[in-house]
Amino acid sequence: MLSLLVWLPIAGAVAVALLPRTVSKTAGLGVALATLVVGVVVAASYDADGGRQLTEEHEWIEAFGVHYALGVDGLGLLLVLLTVLLVPLVLGAEWFKADAEGSAGARAFVAWTLALEGLSLAVFCATDVFLFYVVFEATLIPAYFLVGGFGREGRGAAALKFLMFQLAGGLILLAAVIGLYVVSAQQGEPSYLLSDLEKLDIGTEAGRWLFFGFFIAFAIKAPLFPLHTWLADTTEKATPGTGVLLVCILDKIGTFGMMRFCLGIFPEASQWATPLVITLALISVVYGAFIAIGQDDIFRLIGLTSLSHFGLITLGVFTMTSQGGTGAILYMINHGLGTAALFLVAGYLYDRSGTSSIREMRGVEKVAPVLAGLLLVAGLATLGLPGLSPFVSEFLVFVAAFDYGWYVGAIAVTAVVLSAIYVLWMYQRTMTGPTPPEVEATTRDLGVREVAAVAPLVAALVFFGFYPAPLLDVSNPMVGDLMHQMGIQDDAPTVVHADLDAGHEGEGAN
Repeated sequence: MLSLLVWLPIAGAVAVALLPRTVSKTAGLGVALATLVVGVVVAASYDADGGRQLTEEHEWIEAFGVHYALGVDGLGLLLVLLTVLLVPLVLGAEWFKADAEGSAGARAFVAWTLALEGLSLAVFCATDVFLFYVVFEATLIPAYFLVGGFGREGRGAAALKFLMFQLAGGLILLAAVIGLYVVSAQQGEPSYLLSDLEKLDIGTEAGRWLFFGFFIAFAIKAPLFPLHTWLADTTEKATPGTGVLLVCILDKIGTFGMMRFCLGIFPEASQWATPLVITLALISVVYGAFIAIGQDDIFRLIGLTSLSHFGLITLGVFTMTSQGGTGAILYMINHGLGTAALFLVAGYLYDRSGTSSIREMRGVEKVAPVLAGLLLVAGLATLGLPGLSPFVSEFLVFVAAFDYGWYVGAIAVTAVVLSAIYVLWMYQRTMTGPTPPEVEATTRDLGVREVAAVAPLVAALVFFGFYPAPLLDVSNPMVGDLMHQMGIQDDAPTVVHADLDAGHEGEGAN
């Protein structure tokens, strides 16, 4: 079933590239919706009690212990669902934009988008490290062409900068992957299977060097300070839909990898490096928020807010507690939902105003109240308003941060104030105030297709804000298994339910 999930959009990308232009968009959207259906079936087949499930394993390169191996746990499943949800929404939102003059054309946009979807799904499902590395690097191909082929002037330079950073991280990761082969071969049969590597006795020094090889690659991908400088340039020059694919799907590979591979394969090295990683995460949180406040380009602002949010996700991962791990997983999902909505609505605003400069926009809410309302909801989700799903994940990360150290929590919570500044100030400058005559004459509100692309994201933000149990039920067992594997026990709170029917009124009611 996972092979079908992975190969369906890849096959669809090839088919779309060969189809006539007139039907390419419709066919691509159909493939994306079919992939969404398969993703839902995968989720329905998953047992929430935890463990790696729906596994398949085939020998690939026997001499090196390489397998074509797929499987999902709670973390992988949630990221799979996020991916299959966002791709059809992006295709719907960019329905006409990909045909813009100077772009590579709608057929190319749809084909590269489907290719990126399939490769990203392979990353989240891969349970062989060599297979993971291959698809990890392969995602750069469609991402590069999506950035360089579509968007605004200067996109070619942004695409090249993005590619250079990612290739540098990939080369470092390759060295670490080769190192894993050497270590496993020295202890018997070489194997890249995650299940074998998790049991491997990697020496302290070797483990720490290999850990940094994986971590640096993931810190570039996420990104994390100081390896983040490609992010703002890319989101500024790319289309809003491409921004969603990069920040809300592709960048999640970084934090996914930190949890899956850094903590899973190198537990001792991860605990040893925790003070350094938490320091970098806190710098990312504060620095990303501060520089976001000073941005005039709305897409650059959204990109830099993600630097701050990825700092919080990394912080949750490396506090190494149940609350922190669960908060980090939920944050990956909720950040994807909220930031995707913010990118898409900002894209609609750009289409109407013809500019991404915040200082050149004002008074839009009078003539486009639906657009203004959706921008406000997406912005409030970004700042973690209670009642919207990012609040739940932020709260869990902050609990874990204070548990690690009061000073860590105190620095982390500054993100709440700083995010309120950059979100509300952006909204105030673009939406409120007197409406210029040219804005009133030319600006129209959102159409049905545009609202339909954002409405599922807003619905998910509200639903999981009030009822996060479905996400928690899937993520908690995975975090528990990871903590057990690392040999860590924390004081995660438990709730004892009252048993009134048995005549024990009042017992356990606290």
